[in-house]
Amino acid sequence: MKISIRGHMIEIVCSQPFIQKSLQDFLKLDVSIPKTLLHEIRMSKTVKVNEEEPNWLKPLNENDRITFKVIYDETITPTPTKMNIEILKEDENLLIINKPYGIDTHPSSESDTTSLSNGVAAYFQQQGIQQKVRHIHRLDRDTSGTILFAKHALSGAILDRSLERREIKRTYLALVEGIVKTKKGTINKSIGKDRHHSNRRVVAKTGQKAVTHFEVLEQFPKDNCTLVKLTLETGRTHQIRVHMSSIGNPLVGDQLYGAETKNGGRHALHAWHITIPHPFDNTTLHAKAPIPESFCPPLLLKKIKSNFE
Repeated sequence: MKISIRGHMIEIVCSQPFIQKSLQDFLKLDVSIPKTLLHEIRMSKTVKVNEEEPNWLKPLNENDRITFKVIYDETITPTPTKMNIEILKEDENLLIINKPYGIDTHPSSESDTTSLSNGVAAYFQQQGIQQKVRHIHRLDRDTSGTILFAKHALSGAILDRSLERREIKRTYLALVEGIVKTKKGTINKSIGKDRHHSNRRVVAKTGQKAVTHFEVLEQFPKDNCTLVKLTLETGRTHQIRVHMSSIGNPLVGDQLYGAETKNGGRHALHAWHITIPHPFDNTTLHAKAPIPESFCPPLLLKKIKSNFE
């Protein structure tokens, strides 16, 4: 199928694999529009097939052209706060940003106007995008790197589903304390809340399933630390931090999970690369965030960049 967005309207042209499928099933199963949003679209009365009112149960034919209004102006939320944001990739449907450390992904309360989402809201306002901010995933306050936002409801719904299906791939870099001797490995340990500390998570048999894959990229024996690349099968709160601590290699600077180092007030975790199936055009998007100067001490960072980047 061919999908294009013009202004606030979407146009979908059916191709051979989709014929003999009803409009209802096609939009739900092939375009991946969630049930609730599909109902809203249907109730909008803007849907046309070949510029005519559709029969939602009638089979579609090859080259049928489906159009409907997909973007409705919304109140921009949260409260816009002007800030410098580094855009890695953008089109009319999504936005990938390089998040700095020391900033939350979304506001912690209604009065909080300092999060990255507040900055994105200000960018929307500046660009005339009348939409609320929709982050597809989040990063901890002191984790830097790639983070994905949707620019309207349909894009958000499809990207949310891609995340649930594990079609969005995120790769992290972490500098951990100690020398990790296993070159590659998988940590499969359930994670739950720490009953004694509201902000901590712990490995717990009664927790949620959590799986982390890691690969050693570089060892630094003189500095007693290791650079590792990590990918996730699940997205639990503090998953990488808990899992690496559980094998005796907490993140450099992550004193909440047992690190002895301070690292300038942040833990050494960076969302380095993200791969995203585009919500509409059957392409795959890639974005990479350079390792920031704050990632680790300058001498170590120089070694990492010379040996890795």
